[in-house]
Amino acid sequence: MPEQETEQPEELEQTLDETSHPFDAELKVPEDGPADEEDVPAEAEDEPAAEDEDSEAGEEEAKFEEEEPGQAEFEQADSEPDPDAPARSTAEVMAIAEAIIFVSDEPITSKALGDIVGEDKETIQAAVEELQREYEERGGGLQIREIAGGWQIATRTQYHEEVRKFLKTRPSAKLSLAALETLAVIAYKQPVTVPEILEIRGVQSASAIKTLLEKRLIVTKGHKETVGRPMMYGTSKDFLIQFGLKDLTDLPSIEDFEDLVNS
Repeated sequence: MPEQETEQPEELEQTLDETSHPFDAELKVPEDGPADEEDVPAEAEDEPAAEDEDSEAGEEEAKFEEEEPGQAEFEQADSEPDPDAPARSTAEVMAIAEAIIFVSDEPITSKALGDIVGEDKETIQAAVEELQREYEERGGGLQIREIAGGWQIATRTQYHEEVRKFLKTRPSAKLSLAALETLAVIAYKQPVTVPEILEIRGVQSASAIKTLLEKRLIVTKGHKETVGRPMMYGTSKDFLIQFGLKDLTDLPSIEDFEDLVNS
């Protein structure tokens, strides 16, 4: 009987060990003896310190974000003129506008120039017009033209042949008579549909319209609200640039237009 009494605690201890929670293995007391109570919460004491460091880092980051201006502020600062900057003279505005017009691939508007230079549209318009007068008075080989709602520096038409010889290029291919007639109808009657062009010309114009679309001289202008909703066509910005027109009000007579296209 005494032997059984001494064995029972060992069996009970073994049973408790087998049914213990798996997380208890991490807190198992070492065999050399129980750990000091002060050593156990060491990790817990480190956690608040880590939290304090994270909090301080967050405060520093928030402070940095407050001090550093955002991208929107930079963009706003770039787009708005500096009120403390000295006012530019008319000659300086003219010089800057001339440089921008020269490097621009296509006609640039007075508003776009004003946004770049930091001046209002009226000031830019007056400066470019004065610059245009200077070019005319000088009578050089270049001119400033108002084309398609913008400004462009171009060679004078009377020197085109010499320029072509220097560039060793051929004149652009002339439009066929059918394409010319179709373009004239579209230019003077726009927006116009294919049936309306057929009614004016008396012949089909599908091939001519395809050619004009490929040359980007005309564009689609939506559908006409009528039976079948046919497509409407009109001239493009490239049309104004190609023929050196400020806008459609500069269109010459049909006879002069035919000479202009075939020149």
